[in-house]
Amino acid sequence: MSGHLTATQQLQRAGTSELTRRLLAAAVALGCGAVLVVAFLLSPDGSGAGTHEQMGLPACGWITHMGLPCPTCGFTTAFAHAADGDFLAAFDTQPMGALLAISTALACLGGLVILLTGAPVEGLVTRYWSVRWTWIVLGLLLVAWAYKMLRFKEFI
Repeated sequence: MSGHLTATQQLQRAGTSELTRRLLAAAVALGCGAVLVVAFLLSPDGSGAGTHEQMGLPACGWITHMGLPCPTCGFTTAFAHAADGDFLAAFDTQPMGALLAISTALACLGGLVILLTGAPVEGLVTRYWSVRWTWIVLGLLLVAWAYKMLRFKEFI
């Protein structure tokens, strides 16, 4: 009979999974919220890169040593623009960074909803995310990087 759960055991397991879900949602909301607050406190660098240096981080090694932006160049600046509500500047700075900033805000809101309601999220993630979406996101990152390089070299 070890393979069958009693009604009490099923309720206990459901309660634990809901508590775990709420705790994970709280962690997601807190983490994403912290990133957005930091982005809000930063002043977007006018060059489209270098905003991260306000947090005490070093200048981008790619730009310093190779004269080219790295794949995530401009993400912090795009986040800072998005956190200020300037989505056009965020997309102009780094399109993928802008999408990630918006995704971070949505994840924060989703985490809060799950924390407050206990709503399950597993179905959404497993239903809609696939290997295909992973390749799409990676493709978008490459396109955004190419765009950033063209902007950096002032071709566009």
